[in-house]
Amino acid sequence: MRALIFDLDGTLVDTVYAHVFAWQQALAEAGMPIDGWRIHRRIGMSGGLFVRAVARELGRPLEPAEVDFIQTRHGVLFRELLPERRTLPGAFELLDELRAAGLSHGIATSGRRPEIDASLEQLGVGPETVVVDRGIVLRAKPEPDLFLACLDALGVPADECYVVGDAVWDILAARRAHMMSIGLLTGGYGEDELTRAGAFRVYRDPLELRESLDELGIDL
Repeated sequence: MRALIFDLDGTLVDTVYAHVFAWQQALAEAGMPIDGWRIHRRIGMSGGLFVRAVARELGRPLEPAEVDFIQTRHGVLFRELLPERRTLPGAFELLDELRAAGLSHGIATSGRRPEIDASLEQLGVGPETVVVDRGIVLRAKPEPDLFLACLDALGVPADECYVVGDAVWDILAARRAHMMSIGLLTGGYGEDELTRAGAFRVYRDPLELRESLDELGIDL
């Protein structure tokens, strides 16, 4: 049996840059202006780890009240910026085919509900699909907890499962979970970055992945 665990933002839905703008605006409102490119390099981390990384960039620790404000404000701004989600090329069809074929798969995301609900709806993801979000686990990427929880829910051994993600944080978390990983270029990371992080294969988008499943030993 082969199984696939997907990241969500930047892997299946085109949300990376909305997250960048939302974080940038939330930080600016908190009196902490920061360049957008610095934020982009951290997208894919959990919100808490992200804010701590920003604190290092700013050169000072953040008070708990500041962290709570920034994270909450980011969620509000993100939903305002992107009330409707756009699926990435081939993402809807890929998930639909996996469901039809009965191939084990799930989604493991550093996002939280209700922030991710619109994305899941756009992808046609229902209760039959395993979804593990940040609120379910103790630690998020680059820690392996999200992928391990999804793996446990699927009941598949780690050596039979691929993680699909768009960021180096996905690849690192997969390595820590002892799973092979597939990189997609849809989050703004380059092929060389994803390969150096440990990706087994790198594809342009979910559509190219869908067309190349046989390279992974997956036959629909």
